[in-house]
Amino acid sequence: MIHGRAATRGARVRPNVLLVTCALAVAAQLAPAAAEDLNATQQLGRQLFGQSCAVCHLKQQLGAATYGPPLSKASLGGQEDVMREVIANGTPRMPAFKYHFEPAQIDAIVRYLKTVPPQ
Repeated sequence: MIHGRAATRGARVRPNVLLVTCALAVAAQLAPAAAEDLNATQQLGRQLFGQSCAVCHLKQQLGAATYGPPLSKASLGGQEDVMREVIANGTPRMPAFKYHFEPAQIDAIVRYLKTVPPQ
């Protein structure tokens, strides 16, 4: 049995390990295309997707359900204009992002999604 500082130090490591594990899981899901293969607009889209969309559209841990469907280049029939419309104006189950993102940022997210293969 560990007592004193060693026990406390071990307890503090666990949240850090969990945080790193979760970050690696999300990063792996956000990397269907290698960063070198993405242009600057697609890289921005991947970053914005990770910050605002991944929480609902990617599994955050094994066995966890997602709130929204997984997104890819085949989403919404692959129609970029429909993707922009849904991101901007939302749906009954998804918030609108037209006040959160500039049109160029929405376009960047769509361009990134067009690099993501269907799951």
